[in-house]
Amino acid sequence: MNALTDIIGRLLRGLLRILLALAGLVFLVSLMLAGVIAVALLSLWALLTGRKPAPVMVFQRFRQTSSRYGAWSGGGRSAGGDVVDVQAQEVPEGPAPRVEPPGAAREP
Repeated sequence: MNALTDIIGRLLRGLLRILLALAGLVFLVSLMLAGVIAVALLSLWALLTGRKPAPVMVFQRFRQTSSRYGAWSGGGRSAGGDVVDVQAQEVPEGPAPRVEPPGAAREP
């Protein structure tokens, strides 16, 4: 009797593993299918409206900005053209002096 319950238990565990693997596979395939449908609909909408999709525009602007300021590409800045050497000076402690904007009228 013990051997029979062991065999049935093994069969049920194996069947459960196969069932869970199939459920995971169905979930993965449906997720991929949803992604393909979303990309197809966004591409169709872009073709109909004549504008690029928003995610494409975000990454395109990011690449333009990073290449302009040389964040990762190393481009954008010349070797020594825009480097300014300044002398450091101490800032006194205390309240900051009030600076009037240019063209502001002073009170008498």
